[in-house]
Amino acid sequence: MAAPAVLPELDTDTDTQTRRQPPYAVILHNDDITSMDWVILVLRKVFGYTVEKCFELMIDAHETGRSIVWIGSLEVAELKADQMISCGADPSQSQKGAKPLRVTVESTE
Repeated sequence: MAAPAVLPELDTDTDTQTRRQPPYAVILHNDDITSMDWVILVLRKVFGYTVEKCFELMIDAHETGRSIVWIGSLEVAELKADQMISCGADPSQSQKGAKPLRVTVESTE
């Protein structure tokens, strides 16, 4: 009968640390064509926020030029931004040359 195999001893004292991915923000930018109702509708559809929260985010973008509407992982932030853009332009403003919401994804660090 063969002797049992001897396994090498594992080094359990390692100095490696897991680094977390930095969070990313989905930023809604203000424009002068899209109606407030359309912005609220898109935010409700994509994020499931209450009307009140959507109103606050929309007013923040209107008054400051931009508003952070969501923070999380890069992959989800990109997905959420794409979903907002995919909602298209405000149909009530098509005669004014409305475009989809302007949304960017930025690192919060």
